[in-house]
Amino acid sequence: MSSKLPPAFIRSLIEHYNIEEEEFISSHESGEQLTSVRINPFKPSNLFNAEEQVPWCGNGRYLKERPSFTADPLFHAGCYYVQEASSMFLEQVLKHSADLSENLRVLDLCAAPGGKSTLISSLLNKNSLMLANEIIKTRVPVLCDNLSKWGPENTYVSNNDPKDFKRLEGYFDVIVADAPCSGSGMFRKDPAAINEWSENAVELCSQRQKRILADVYPALKQNGTLIYSTCSYSKQENEEISDWLCEEFDLSPIQIPIKPEWGIIETLSDKHKCFGYRFYPHKVKGEGFFIAAFRKNQATASPHIKRAKENSVNQKSEDLIRRWLKHTEDVRIINLNDEYFAIPARHEADLQYLQSNLYLKKSGVRIGKIMGKDLVPNHELAISLLAGSVLPEINLSREQSIAYLKRDELRIESDIRGWALMCFQGHPMGWAKILDNRLNNYFPKEIRITNPNVV
Repeated sequence: MSSKLPPAFIRSLIEHYNIEEEEFISSHESGEQLTSVRINPFKPSNLFNAEEQVPWCGNGRYLKERPSFTADPLFHAGCYYVQEASSMFLEQVLKHSADLSENLRVLDLCAAPGGKSTLISSLLNKNSLMLANEIIKTRVPVLCDNLSKWGPENTYVSNNDPKDFKRLEGYFDVIVADAPCSGSGMFRKDPAAINEWSENAVELCSQRQKRILADVYPALKQNGTLIYSTCSYSKQENEEISDWLCEEFDLSPIQIPIKPEWGIIETLSDKHKCFGYRFYPHKVKGEGFFIAAFRKNQATASPHIKRAKENSVNQKSEDLIRRWLKHTEDVRIINLNDEYFAIPARHEADLQYLQSNLYLKKSGVRIGKIMGKDLVPNHELAISLLAGSVLPEINLSREQSIAYLKRDELRIESDIRGWALMCFQGHPMGWAKILDNRLNNYFPKEIRITNPNVV
C-alpha cells in the first residue's frame, strides 16, 4: 500500500477497476513529471518539430524537459499552449462526435485557463462560433488572454453561472463540460492535492457536477453533443455521472475509437453501459483523466435569434480601421462602448443574442479606439490573425524581445515612425510606437514579465 496515496482511494480503484496497484502507486511515487505542449496551427513555427507527438493529438508534443516558458517570446506570441497530454484527447472526441466541417456553435462551459478552448478553436472552421465561459471572475482575464494569443476572431468569453445558459435553449451544437472535481487525477503532478482529497469531497463534487450538467442541458440542441470530463479517478464523478445523465435526460452514449497502443482504458457504466475513457499514468504518457460523450435525442425549441440591428460604425471610421486588417471581406466591425471590435460577419446577430443573455468579457478581436483621426490599436489586434501584413514590423532578437516583454527600456535603430508590430521570428508580440528619439512600449502592464531572473 502507498505511503502517500489515501488508502480509501486505492481500495476504490482496485474494487471498481482492478487497477494494477503496484504499477499505479509506482507511477505516483517515482517523481516523474511530464511536460507537453500543443502547437498553434494558426501560428506555425519550427520550435517543436523534432519532439515526440502526443498520439491522440496532431499538434501535441512531449518535451524532453521543461523549459522556462516565461522566457520564450514564442510562448507570449501564442505559438503554442502548455497543456497536459491526456486532456488533449478531447480532439479525438470532437472529431468522432461532431461534424467539424459544419458551422457550429460550441460552448466550453468551465473554460479557464483556456487549454480546451484553444484546442477547440484549432479544430473549428472560421465560420463556427466558440464561447468560452468561466464562472470565477478572477480567472476570466487569463482565459481572455490565452484566447487572444491563439488568434482567431470567432471566439467569445463569458463570465456566467451554468444556470444562466438555460436562457439559451437549443443554441449550442456542442457543449464541453470539464467539470470541477476532486482532482485525484492530478496527484502525480500536484502532490499537494493528495491532502485535499477525501471521500466526502468526492461526494460533494459529484453533486456539484450534476447541478452544472442539469443547468446547462437545455442549451444543447437536439442531436447536439455533450462532452463531459474530469481529472478524477472516482467512479462517483465519472461513470456514475454518465448513468445519471442517461437516467435524467434523453441522451445516448457515443463510442470513441481508440488504438490499443495508446494505453487508454475504455469503460462501461453499470446501468446504461455508457462509454467512458480513462487515463492512468502507468499506462499512458499523461496524467489521470476521464472523458465521455453523449448525443441529445430530446426535441428542443430553437433559439429565437433576432435579425441583427444595423451596424452603427460610420464609414470614415470603418475605412480607417480596415486599413489595419489583413482580410476584411467576411469581417464585421462593431462599436461597443467607444471601442471597436472585429467579429465574423455571420456572427453579428449571434453576438447581439449572447449580449442580451450573458455577461460577455470578450467579443471577437478588440481592435482599439479612434482618437481624433488615428486609430490607437489594442494589444488583441497585434496578436490576432487579423493584423494586416502591410503594417510595419520590427523583428527583435531574443534579448530585445525579453526586454520588450518586461517593458524595460528598449532602443531600436529603425527608419519606421509610428505604430509597429514588435515581432520575434516573424510572430507579433505586441505594439510599440516609435518616435524620433524614443520607443514607447505598449505591451500590457498586467501581463508583462515581472520575474527579474528571466533574462
